[in-house]
Amino acid sequence: MLDTRRRHFITLLGGTAAAWPLAAHAQQAAMPVIGYLHSGLLETSAPYLTAFRKGLSETGFVEGRNVAIEYRWAEGHYERMPEVAADLVSRKVAVIAKPGNLAGTRAAKAATSTIPIVFGVAEDPVKAGLVASLNRPDGNATGINFFTGELVAKRLALLHELVPSAKRVAVFINPSDPPRAEILRSDVRAAARDIGVQLQNLIQARAERSMRHPRRS
Repeated sequence: MLDTRRRHFITLLGGTAAAWPLAAHAQQAAMPVIGYLHSGLLETSAPYLTAFRKGLSETGFVEGRNVAIEYRWAEGHYERMPEVAADLVSRKVAVIAKPGNLAGTRAAKAATSTIPIVFGVAEDPVKAGLVASLNRPDGNATGINFFTGELVAKRLALLHELVPSAKRVAVFINPSDPPRAEILRSDVRAAARDIGVQLQNLIQARAERSMRHPRRS
């Protein structure tokens, strides 16, 4: 499943690169530049970067040979996304790749209406305001939806089936990304109503520790 998602994301990115107008190429340096925007840490993203570079090579793009990549890391601080996105735009990159995060994609869209943006998000991109529709995205953003939100109902239904006597269900939500957290709250509440489960707690739990450098013992 993860490999399929990676292939779809890279295919979209490669297709966007192939469609760059000649004028855009003329404005770039001799080598086109991809802006890579990530919400996490470089240290914890090695497997994803390996897959990203491998996918690019499969579409004919090799870092350092015929494409350059500008990396930006928010290190778990979602409030920094507008700043790092604006920095990539100021570098006049040819396309912005934003895998796996709604806040970063929104920040990129707010920073530019002309540079192509290729995203991968768990939420419905139409509901999240990233595209006009699935068939006709319009604007400068396109990407894939991992349908994680649709799995919320399945998870609650499975939990209810496994523990039908449970009267109270607690849900942990990371509040660091407010728009995404609100979408998750809405999805969870709707799913709970559909299966007749009453939610007693929606707990806000930050993942700050996972964003820090790992300690050595």
